[in-house]
Order: sequence, then C-alpha cells, then structure tokens
Amino acid sequence: MWWKALLGLVAAIIIAFMIMLSQVDATFGIVFHSLFGGDKETPEESKLQSRLELPEGFTLGLYAGNIPNARFIEFSEAGDLLVAQPRYSKVTLIKRDADRDGHADGEVTLMENLTQPHSIAFQDGYLYIAESNAVGRVKFDHDAGEIDGEYERIITGLGDEGNHWSKTIRFGPDKMLYLSSGSTCNVCNEEDAQRATLFRYEADGTGGELVAGGLRNAVGFDWNNQGELLATDNGRDLLGDDYPPCELNKIEQGKFYGWPQVNGSGDLDPDFGDEAVAAISTSPVHEFRAHNAPLGIRFVNSDAFPEEYKGAGLVALHGSWNRSTYDGYKVVSLHENGEGGFNERDFLTGFELDGDIIGRPVDIAQGPDDCVYVSDDFGSAIYRVCFGEDQTAASPLTEGMASAPAFTSTGLEGIAPEQLAILSARGEQLFKTRGCIGCHVAGKANARFGLRPLGGLTEKYDRQSLALFFKSPTPPMPPVRLNSEEDELALIVYLLSLE
Repeated sequence: MWWKALLGLVAAIIIAFMIMLSQVDATFGIVFHSLFGGDKETPEESKLQSRLELPEGFTLGLYAGNIPNARFIEFSEAGDLLVAQPRYSKVTLIKRDADRDGHADGEVTLMENLTQPHSIAFQDGYLYIAESNAVGRVKFDHDAGEIDGEYERIITGLGDEGNHWSKTIRFGPDKMLYLSSGSTCNVCNEEDAQRATLFRYEADGTGGELVAGGLRNAVGFDWNNQGELLATDNGRDLLGDDYPPCELNKIEQGKFYGWPQVNGSGDLDPDFGDEAVAAISTSPVHEFRAHNAPLGIRFVNSDAFPEEYKGAGLVALHGSWNRSTYDGYKVVSLHENGEGGFNERDFLTGFELDGDIIGRPVDIAQGPDDCVYVSDDFGSAIYRVCFGEDQTAASPLTEGMASAPAFTSTGLEGIAPEQLAILSARGEQLFKTRGCIGCHVAGKANARFGLRPLGGLTEKYDRQSLALFFKSPTPPMPPVRLNSEEDELALIVYLLSLE
C-alpha cells in the first residue's frame, strides 16, 4: 500500500539525516552521492587507463560505455552480454565482439516496460528476469540474440516496498532457481517472510522454499569450485564508520545468518540483540570493511588467469554512502586461506581517488574469451579485464558509442505558465510534507548543516529522467511513490525550478 512505501521513504531519509548528525566531519553530500545521483557520462578511456589499477599482468579495457544504470550482467551462450537497467525498466543486449577489437559491436534494447529489472539468468532455453516484484521468463534464441515468444511472470507477489527493493536470481548446480530479497528496512523485525532471505524454486517458478534467513541484503551469490554457495551481505547502518562489517556467508539449508539480532561474527546488535538467536546464528566466513557494500560475486575459472586466481572469488564493492570518508569503490579478490575463510586482496582499484569518484562496481561476469567483465552503474560502463592481453593498443571506444543523455529542455515547455505556478506550489508542499526536508534543502544558496542543497537539477535531469529516478533510485533509498501522476509532476516541476 502507498502508506507503507511512504513510511519506507521517511525511514530512509531519517537514517541518512541521523548519520550526518552523528558524524560531524561528514564529507559534504556523501549521502546524496548514492541517494540522489544522476547518470554519469562514461569517463574517457585514457582517464580510465590512467586511474584504474590491476595486479601485474592484468589489463583493462572499456568494453561498452554510456550504458546508464548498468546493474547485473550475464553472458548468453553466443557471447552477447545482457545488462539489467532497473531505472530504465529494460534489459539491454550488448552485442558480442565479433571483430575482436576488445569492444562490443553495439547494443539493442531486448526487453522494456519491466518493473525495475535487476538481474538476469539463462536456463534450458529461457531467459529469466528478476523484477522488483516478480520473476519472469521468455524463450531466448542465443544465436540470434532475440527473445522468442511471450514473456511470462512465473513468480509473482514479491514485496518491493521500503529499502532494498532489488531482487537477484541465479541457477544453481541443482538447476534450481535461487532468489534473494533484501530487507524492507535498515534494522527491524521483518514482517514480510520473503524479505531478508534466500529462496529456491523449481525452474518453472513452483515449489518455493526457504533456503536461509537473517540476510539483510544478500545482493550477490555464486557457487565455488566445491559447489558451496556463498553470498555477500550488506551490514546495517547507524553504528558508526567502521561497524558492523559487511559479510560473506556460506549458505547452507535452513541456517540463520543473524540479521537483525546479530552483527558480524556473533556480536549482539545494540538495538535488537538476542542471545538466544545469537546461539543459533551462523557467522560469516569473511568480513568486509563496514559500509563497503559488496554486491556481485563471481568465482573465476578462466584458463588464461594465473593459478592463484583460478577458483578465486571476485567481489564488486559498490562503495560507502554513509561514512565520514569514502571507502570501497573497487573490485577485490578472495582467496581461500585453508582455514575455512578467505584472504582479501585489491583487484581493480582507482574508482575513488581523494574523494573524486568515477565509478561504482556492481557485478562481475566471466566472458567466453576468458576475460572478466565488470558493470558500473555510476560510470555507466562495462569494463573488460584480461590477463596477458594488451588492451591499450585497441582503438578508443568512441565511434558508435551511445552518448549520455543531454537535456536541451526540461520537458515542461508545453505547460502554461500559470499551471506551472500551481504545480510548483503543490510540489513545494509535497517537498515539505513527504520527508524530503530531512535530508535536502531547497536551493543551492540555502546550504546548511550538511543538508544537500537541491538546485540546478536541470543540468542533470529533465521531466522524464527525474520521473525515472523516482521509480528506481539507488538503494537504500526506496522508490518515491506519490498518490497520483499529478503529484509526481508537481514535485518534478518544483525540483526543476530550484536554483
């Protein structure tokens, strides 16, 4: 219901506000780098080569640029790369590199008019798509790179209100469909039995059963060479810069992984701690730094990679939105230490440098060329990482690359001035009554007390793109769901009028 969505939005804004109040030295606007950032144009390839660093012998290339809101990725059998773009309600097919120049050969919209599609999977001739409220499938022709037939939602009624609305799917070695759903909140007693869990279904969507609970936001998961299922999990907020850790959990049937009663390796939560629950809670096999936001994980089996990386896990750290200084913003590798845990090493770094951020890694996929590919929803890019291949010799990716949105108008030109005034007044009222003022202040000239001044938004948004952002903001900000299309237009008119 609409009031639940409103409560979720208010809760997220209050959390962000409390973080800023509790961290006097907070970097200005850090919360809004995540919560109110627009799509970025992909950096020049020369800048990427100079900024991004890899272990010796590895090389970086820009496979596809200006793919806005690029989240989870998956290769087809023929080598096309599919990208979920929840903010744009679509899945894009990045054409295979047939001419072997290290760059994709173009892109096409494969499916659109979806509900916040976040991840994709292939199984037995079907393309599966995880939307925020359902999982659907459609026959897929791998050779042609086209869908074949009608799209059918086979799992429906999934909750997508509040925080962590995205859904992730993968098929396991047992050919079962696994589905992760994040919590509705930062920390609470979850009312929706589907949320903060990992479920498993038959390939046709029937027979859903709980695999594991207590997973606050297990966005990414994969199976290692031993067939063990491991999942990343994002720790809670509001307990300082360096606590609690984010987690890597080895998922086993029927086990509980702590949230909200337990943080990290057996620590009782100060708000919801329960010793009885702690006694039966399973600790992570690895702890990431707090607020690093581990998302996609992939265990690599590339024949071209050095021996020490074969079977290692690569994890995309999306980066902090709620620390006084930035942290994360890189890809790390996980190497088994022989004691049931992992040693963590930097793998792809340089997205953040002295507070300047050019990218936020999201997901990782291994390509048919024995290279790995990394999606970036901030830099609007797909990167190609290979070993022993000179990618600097490849021609820069410019010709044929789509341009980032450039707005020459606001999209409001057809509305009469007197109507714009009425809408703006209504939008200002919504801005003040819907919790926005907990984190934002209207107009750049009014900046104060760490609140993000909203002004000059026409530099990044028009009517359409701002409406898209409302529907699919970067988690943990929940979607902005107003009572009517007129209210949405009113808030857009007001925000675009701020200077």
